Amino acid sequence: MMKKKFFIAVDLEGLPCTVGTYGAGLTADSPCYRFACVEATQEANAAAAALFDSGADEVVVWDNHGTGINLHYDALDERVLILNGAGTRKRFPEMDETFSGIVFIGYHAYDAPYATLAHVYSSSAFQYQKVNGKMVGEMQIDAAIAGRMGVPVIFASSDDICLDQAKESFPWITTFEVKKSLAWGSALSKQPIAVHKGIYDGVKQAASKLADCKPYTFTEPFEYEVRYKRTEYAVTSPLRSYDNTPFELIDAYTRRGKLMIPEHIFEF
Repeated sequence: MMKKKFFIAVDLEGLPCTVGTYGAGLTADSPCYRFACVEATQEANAAAAALFDSGADEVVVWDNHGTGINLHYDALDERVLILNGAGTRKRFPEMDETFSGIVFIGYHAYDAPYATLAHVYSSSAFQYQKVNGKMVGEMQIDAAIAGRMGVPVIFASSDDICLDQAKESFPWITTFEVKKSLAWGSALSKQPIAVHKGIYDGVKQAASKLADCKPYTFTEPFEYEVRYKRTEYAVTSPLRSYDNTPFELIDAYTRRGKLMIPEHIFEF
């Protein structure tokens, strides 16, 4: 039997009872941050247990919020491998075509009305990112990077708006809703222990449907557009198209160009 290897990609904004700090997002100084770190650890464990119980041989837990140092590593399932920190200049370090699937835990929506803690990579830097004229968020970009290696997204847990975006992009995905978005800084959440059970059951279901899951890809080269929150960010942006020409300055905030997907293009 082929070895079954999985990535559990863990962010923090899409966790239950996690709403961040008004105007600042979820930072180390946010009242919810310590809770979020514990909760993300427990949710990663629920997902890992479901994967191992489904026959996984290897599970990598990737801590990818902020600088990548958030989870309680000594409390993670002792069978997992742990990927954390920053500086590799690539998404999904150590992933290759031998992996069977990705689980998204705690990811968030790209900017949409009322979406809790919605943003794209940096809530202080970007207003939006588009690929071929369509809004995309961290889920879509991460899924496309993995999809280029033939690895599909199989499961996501988050708020209702984020999961609607996920199902639009990945129709085959299994999801579990942990909270209902009410505003950028407010949500109606399920009780965390109930969430752990829901994630376990959902990931087991997803693992049983691997054959139905497809790699998510962008047709390359693709048009990439980014709108910054400050004009000086746009004017000084170093972005260049795949042919090394500078991105076009569309207006005071927006740059647009053509890209391929090298592994290092989006770093945290």
